[in-house]
Amino acid sequence: MSKEMLEAFRILEEDKGIKKEDIVDAVVESLRSAYKRRYGQAESAAIEFDEKKGDFRVYTVREVVDEVFDSRLEISLKDALAISSAYELGDKIKFEESPAEFGRVAAQSAKQTIMEKMRKQTRAITYNTYKEHENEIMSGTVERFDNKFIYVNLGTIEAQLSKQDQIPGEVFQSHDRIEVYVYKVEDNGRGVNVFVSRSHPQMIKRLMEQEIPEVYDGTVEIMSVSREAGDRTKVAVRSHNPNVDAIGTIVGRGGANIKKITSKFHPAKYDAKLDRMVPTEENIDVIEWVDDPAEFIYNAIAPAEVDMVLFDHEDAKRATVVVPDSKLSLAIGRRGQNVRLAAHLTGFRIDIKSASEYEAQADTYFPEEAVAPAEETEEIAAYDEAQLVDLDDDMLAAAAEFGVSTED
Repeated sequence: MSKEMLEAFRILEEDKGIKKEDIVDAVVESLRSAYKRRYGQAESAAIEFDEKKGDFRVYTVREVVDEVFDSRLEISLKDALAISSAYELGDKIKFEESPAEFGRVAAQSAKQTIMEKMRKQTRAITYNTYKEHENEIMSGTVERFDNKFIYVNLGTIEAQLSKQDQIPGEVFQSHDRIEVYVYKVEDNGRGVNVFVSRSHPQMIKRLMEQEIPEVYDGTVEIMSVSREAGDRTKVAVRSHNPNVDAIGTIVGRGGANIKKITSKFHPAKYDAKLDRMVPTEENIDVIEWVDDPAEFIYNAIAPAEVDMVLFDHEDAKRATVVVPDSKLSLAIGRRGQNVRLAAHLTGFRIDIKSASEYEAQADTYFPEEAVAPAEETEEIAAYDEAQLVDLDDDMLAAAAEFGVSTED
């Protein structure tokens, strides 16, 4: 029995990752519970584990007294002296019990206690293992489907890939190998749940860290990602090395790095003419991140041109972007996608206005700050200076004509 016990401990430790000490604690707890079931109390029980033999021993501890009131807790001095002449009043004597004598019900209780301890320990190990991979990409195998989830086997647990975390048009079969982004791991008391995604914006960032060495080593940093999975993504990047072009590094020669990322996904869209789903590709726009919020918004609205960025004096995170009339639809994008992605990327609530619409509302609009692209600002300043020079010359001529002194 002892060899079987030690072998069972070894298997549990190697296969389940449960330490032998934790298993021993569970068995001791169960034996104590079984003892209490039989004798109505467990205070007098002492349980020991023999490491070499692999045996558990259960003892009843009795105190040597003059007069016995509870035979389970006490032993008379006379009886104690019959065992050994060395015993005195107040001594504690251990009497071995046989776990086999606890009976079928007690044994079943012990088994349940052990199993519950094992379940808790296994759940804790599972939770800690996958919690370490939260916000990372893991590979798994598609196991099964239902109306709510695709279940992906990550090794020792089935992760849940919900419909909103899937990419539109992607279709998987059982046993397909896929990559997923782990965005939440929780232990709800009944078990561990791992929630994964293929549509999460941070999956793009993690893939770039995997595929592009300059991103992995921190030379180029991904500052923010805005994504509508399966269709279009905007990524803001900056370089920490003046000799490294952030955008060029992310795109790669001939777009090689972007292709590595987009090849990980297989979106599809419905084609009304063909009356079926057809494969498509997720487009990734890479823009430069800058400290100046106006210039950052200007970059984020690309590919549309921007005349001016205006910040709301009442709401610091709201901006109005003025674009040429001919670029209004491009700035807004199909179904508002371009401005929506730009807003998520920059963290500003962005309103798009055409130049003519802005001019019509200029009398009632009082922004705290208006920022035009740098080259336009320089042109305006130069124009204003020229106008002031012309005005001064006209005023001097008029003053001379009427004999007014201009020395002051």
